[in-house]
Amino acid sequence: MDQKSDQLDRIAVIGMAGRFPNAPSVEQFGKNLCAGLESVTTFTDDQLLSAGVEPSLVQAPNFVKAGILLDGVELFDARFFGYTPREAELTDPQHRVFLECAWEALEDAGYDAERTRLRIGVFAGSGTNTYFQNNLVSNSHLLAELNLIQKLMVTDSDYLSTRVSYKLNLKGPSLTVQTACSTSLVATHLACQSLLNGECDMALAGGVSIKVPQIAGYLYLEGSPLSSDGRCRAFDASAQGMMPGSGVGIVVLKRLAEALEDGDSVHAVIRGTAINNDGAGKIGYTAPSVEGQASVIAEAQAIAGVSADEITYVEAHGTGTSLGDPIEVAALTQAFRKTSKGQGFCSIGSVKTNVGHLGAAAGITGLMKVVLALQNRVLPPSLNFQRPNPAIDFANSPFYVQQTLA
Repeated sequence: MDQKSDQLDRIAVIGMAGRFPNAPSVEQFGKNLCAGLESVTTFTDDQLLSAGVEPSLVQAPNFVKAGILLDGVELFDARFFGYTPREAELTDPQHRVFLECAWEALEDAGYDAERTRLRIGVFAGSGTNTYFQNNLVSNSHLLAELNLIQKLMVTDSDYLSTRVSYKLNLKGPSLTVQTACSTSLVATHLACQSLLNGECDMALAGGVSIKVPQIAGYLYLEGSPLSSDGRCRAFDASAQGMMPGSGVGIVVLKRLAEALEDGDSVHAVIRGTAINNDGAGKIGYTAPSVEGQASVIAEAQAIAGVSADEITYVEAHGTGTSLGDPIEVAALTQAFRKTSKGQGFCSIGSVKTNVGHLGAAAGITGLMKVVLALQNRVLPPSLNFQRPNPAIDFANSPFYVQQTLA
């Protein structure tokens, strides 16, 4: 097979933009990962009370006084994007920040949407609109100024992608994706398929999750997927859950052969993607099955034409839950065993130990971490790992936790 034929089913990542806890840019995000920064903020009682948290909650022994913050969510260049001040005030911050990052992502890729003739698609999803729930519902006089359609357009997640396409004049497919934690990776998969099918020439893929108010904390309940102390300990024996956070990430994708022909900067290459579902074959609705995960991992490897022996790092979902982590490692091991009998040759990590679980933006955050690792030729450490979860058989698996910068 000649080189050009080998490029036909490959997708290039040619641009990125994002905002993450303690990182207003992708560059700073990469530096934070390499430095092993854990972006968890501990709130004082005064901060929580000033933010409107009930005093009884603040004093509760199982109330976790911590959060993962995203700076600047209240800021927006309304005039630049053609918004009136009132429209900007009512628009979900997730839509505003995602639109800004979409512009930045195209700029990073070296494209001006107004000048290019390329058909650019948008594939993305957002989290629940907590801004509407916690800010606008109690200010009904603001909503009274808009009709029903206007209200939906500035508050409903369905309009995320088409709003970006409208404001940036992008004429490729525009799909808003909602698949919970997998949203941004499913969006990336759909963007790749759209490119390979010739439906667009370039695509933005990503997700956003911004929770308002940010200074809040939460009640920890036994058996909850949320951490009892605000820290995520993926794969560790003391793992007690994940930490919710806010962030946004977008990648710009293009068919590899055309990216090379056009002289684009290729940050990384996506060789294969796959999606599936467990159906009813799992112990509960929120717990994935080993077989389902193993199947989709093996399928992605087969599509990519990559054997397990060629893989040196896996960015895991890694929620830091006592149930989820063992299932994930068992599934990865089962998939890898189809093409390899090796042990301890592939490192594994989770960006959730750095920035928490970013909901609809969780998957794209992990993807961008891997792209940065490839660009910089370094593997960032996965944090808070000391002793392996006893339900994870690392010794007889292909994996070990990436604990240091390498």
